Amino acid sequence: MKILVTGATGFVGREFVSKYQSIYDIYVLVRESSDISQLKQLVCTINNFSQYEDILEIFKKENFDGVVHFASTIIIEHESDELENIIGSNITYGTFLLESCKKTKVKWFINTGTYWQNYQNENYNPVNLYAATKEALEVIARYYTETSDLVFSTIKLNDTFGLSDTRNKVFSLWNKIANTGETLNMSKGEQVIDISYIEDIIYAYECMISNLNSNNSKLYNNKAYCVKSNERMSLKDLAKLFEGATGRTLNINWGGRPYRDRETMLPADNIALVPNWEQKYTLKEAIIKTIGVN
Repeated sequence: MKILVTGATGFVGREFVSKYQSIYDIYVLVRESSDISQLKQLVCTINNFSQYEDILEIFKKENFDGVVHFASTIIIEHESDELENIIGSNITYGTFLLESCKKTKVKWFINTGTYWQNYQNENYNPVNLYAATKEALEVIARYYTETSDLVFSTIKLNDTFGLSDTRNKVFSLWNKIANTGETLNMSKGEQVIDISYIEDIIYAYECMISNLNSNNSKLYNNKAYCVKSNERMSLKDLAKLFEGATGRTLNINWGGRPYRDRETMLPADNIALVPNWEQKYTLKEAIIKTIGVN
């Protein structure tokens, strides 16, 4: 099966390619300006594009069976000069992919969305512009599925973590202060966190690929699913779990910084799980695999 993967220079996309490079014939699509140093050690074909119009030619040449779309620009609180970047990455890029899928008869497209599309557990209420652009691509995709045989599904993710994650995320911050002993200012910690281990995340994409290659693939068309942790808890309780799993002490000044505008206090709970997927790792197991134990 020949699969095109976007966003392979990011954490989740790179881990997907690494895990499934021996199972699928994987091609990655990256901008000419992208840092591909970490991709060179993976078994995949790298396709560069300098302008969006190049994408169709790549599709015509390779005849992909499916697309797994991880690429996005995530900006929590945008500035006016970032509009072109966020719209280009999250709407324009995806639309060119969909156009190319239609013209080359690609069978399926797995899109990556976000829980932030469902603020306050509503069917649609974007936390920020980033979430609004992710919703926009789903709406645009409806045109392409109505005018071709393409099957389009979305997997919505919340927080993610894993061993090779270089992002400045919560467990990385906590691991740093646990080693240095410095104090970290955080919010009051009352928000409920839904965070998933990378192995569980990429397994969800494998499940979705199987679903879309089944005889019942049309059942998943224009549907959004999610990866959800079995162990949702407050940020404060997550810190306690982290301390217990790693044997390290965290010096956190709870309430030392305010909540963000439109802080998500409760993650969405109205999105169906990816069909045939289930969580394999407990949070404690995953933290130990990621951080280790003192």
